[in-house]
Amino acid sequence: MAISHSETGSASADRRSRRREQTITEALDHAGDIMAEQGVGGLTISQMARRMGVKPPSLYKYFPSLHAVYDALFARGLAGVDAVVADVVASAPAGLPRIEAGVEAVVRWCIEHPALAQLLYWRPVPGFEPSSGTFSASVRSTEQLRDELREAVRLGQLDPRADSDEAARLLTILISGLITQQMANEPGAGYDSGRFTTLTRQAQNMFRCYYQPASDS
Repeated sequence: MAISHSETGSASADRRSRRREQTITEALDHAGDIMAEQGVGGLTISQMARRMGVKPPSLYKYFPSLHAVYDALFARGLAGVDAVVADVVASAPAGLPRIEAGVEAVVRWCIEHPALAQLLYWRPVPGFEPSSGTFSASVRSTEQLRDELREAVRLGQLDPRADSDEAARLLTILISGLITQQMANEPGAGYDSGRFTTLTRQAQNMFRCYYQPASDS
């Protein structure tokens, strides 16, 4: 059976696409390793190219600038943390239990991926801001938290005051405080042994008590 030129061209395009994705994945893997070793701000395209055994200009076909690399890493980090949160909340009851499971998953993921966590939640690279398309996933995560807070209020688990942007901000402050203190003071410790991350449940209890329904007071 003869193979048409269109089929041959399609197969070649698929192979090129796969090679491109493989190269991008490899480059980002090396970028993550460099950030872990030298700090988030220590990343350069020259270092990435050296580890891949290519010349720096070769990488500009995939990343037009260093900030484009950071943007891709930001997207990778968001996808990673969103995946672990989605996994744990899928089996948790709606409302407060789902929020608490998600918080624990976020803190744990950040401790296990400190370089990406810094890129996501701090400002370690002067001048870098994620693109609007990349950052939209972060906006969706915030919206999901607001939805779950609203559900917790509807179920009578939290006071109506918790259905607010203020409550969502307060919860993110608690989360970022735990992560920041752990990374700054005991960077080598794991989630289950860290002096600060082991207080995650207590921090969530503080949040719950602050927004305790009036009928439970």
